[in-house]
Amino acid sequence: MKILAIDDQKLVLIPLENRLKELGYEVYTETDGNKGIELFDKIQPDLVIVDINMPSLPGIEVVKYIKVEKKSDIPIMVLSGNTDKQMIIDGFELGIEDYMKKPLSLTEVCARVKRLIGVPEVQGESKDYTGEVLIQERCVGVVIPCYNEEERLLSDEFTDYIHKHTGYHLCFVNDGSKDKTLEVLHSIREGREDFITVYDCEKNGGKAEAVRQGMLHMLKQEDLDYIGFLDADLSTDLSDFDDLVSTIENSEYKIVSGSRISRMGANITKESARKIISQTINFIIRKILSMDFQDTQCGAKIFSRDVIEISFRDKFVSKWIFDVEIFRRVTLHYGLKKAKQILCEQPLKRWIHADGSKLSMKDSFKIIFQLGQIAWYYNIKRKPGKNVSTPIKASSVSA
Repeated sequence: MKILAIDDQKLVLIPLENRLKELGYEVYTETDGNKGIELFDKIQPDLVIVDINMPSLPGIEVVKYIKVEKKSDIPIMVLSGNTDKQMIIDGFELGIEDYMKKPLSLTEVCARVKRLIGVPEVQGESKDYTGEVLIQERCVGVVIPCYNEEERLLSDEFTDYIHKHTGYHLCFVNDGSKDKTLEVLHSIREGREDFITVYDCEKNGGKAEAVRQGMLHMLKQEDLDYIGFLDADLSTDLSDFDDLVSTIENSEYKIVSGSRISRMGANITKESARKIISQTINFIIRKILSMDFQDTQCGAKIFSRDVIEISFRDKFVSKWIFDVEIFRRVTLHYGLKKAKQILCEQPLKRWIHADGSKLSMKDSFKIIFQLGQIAWYYNIKRKPGKNVSTPIKASSVSA
């Protein structure tokens, strides 16, 4: 029993294809609508699963080709994030058999497939799954800078999350680690190559440069709707990061930044001395940005694709306070009024200071000096629209 699945986002197709194959179906996939039509004519599947919102050829045109032009009675199941009522009505009037709205359970998709075309005579090996797998409406890239993180990367939190949440692609950037971080990263990636990238910088360039190169590398993947970064110590967990993604996809914001603001119902912990230094630094930052940011330095941020080039094209002046530079660049590009409209600071539900932080109290005082450098560089030296420098290339990449 043959199934043809057409969706422009590969991260959606992979878990769907794998699960259907496990059930015994013969599965073909295509990320281009026009090529999907060609494949339909070639294999004559028993079922077509198609997304509506595809750039090359909208899914509704695929439906028209099969149901109207070819006059085929092969069942079609629409799997889409498009919730427009008229689009759904048009689909059923054209003859589709089912319309499912993302996000939804992969188990539910398989149950509907069985209802439409039955169960294969020869079934695949059944597997037990811990937790439900969700097919998401959007695809997200997450850059995770790593420097000597050998021990902290041994947690299963990253791999467990991408197993249960389709649509996430993790990019671990090895920032010239001197321990076995790179070896650990390759072991994490093994068998998950479609969902995990290891980007290797042979020389240590600091967190700012590691994040910058990782973000620009992920921008090359056209099927990612949003791209962000997250600290390897998971002081902000992935479920909280997903809340930031939900905010940006359901709003007009172009950048959503996590904020470690203490509030009722949230688990936010900091060292007392670090908290005092942090408050001093934040006061200076607010003056530089002319914005009432409570916390610019939280290592969890998500970006719309169209602001990534603006934010990360040029090397950063600072080694640690590059977050401030991002917001300053956005302000210079869009103007202060517009920048305030597209930037969002969202309180986290959880943030824990992780043991083994690379930032010492001495470094915290150095940050104040770096803030002075940033203020001079962007407020005096740099003119709006002028490039700061030429981007540098990573020494090597494993993708």
